[in-house]
Amino acid sequence: MAESITKEIKAVIDAMEDKKGLDITVLDLSSVSDITDHFIICSGTNRSQIQALSDGVEEALAKKGLFHKGIEGYDTANWILLDYGDFVVHIFDKDSRSMYDLERVWGDAGKIEI
Repeated sequence: MAESITKEIKAVIDAMEDKKGLDITVLDLSSVSDITDHFIICSGTNRSQIQALSDGVEEALAKKGLFHKGIEGYDTANWILLDYGDFVVHIFDKDSRSMYDLERVWGDAGKIEI
């Protein structure tokens, strides 16, 4: 897909890469959903890393003056969801990512190359 990513999404990706996030994917939902424009999805290997990924994303976006509207799953850390309105960040453990398979569920969404 030729669409470019926003500076905010780039900051999320950079934060995920900095914390060694795995299989980072960006889905463009703008034409298939009224909920949000993008999902940024990645995986972590354990609870501590998944929480560190979430913390890293929050820190990076706070530096840009962006704060999430809600967060779910931080304590259990098998699926952390950070809602930023225009985009939603999903950080999964391997089993949860496979089970919920957002890329398949939102298969009509375009995938943005990063």
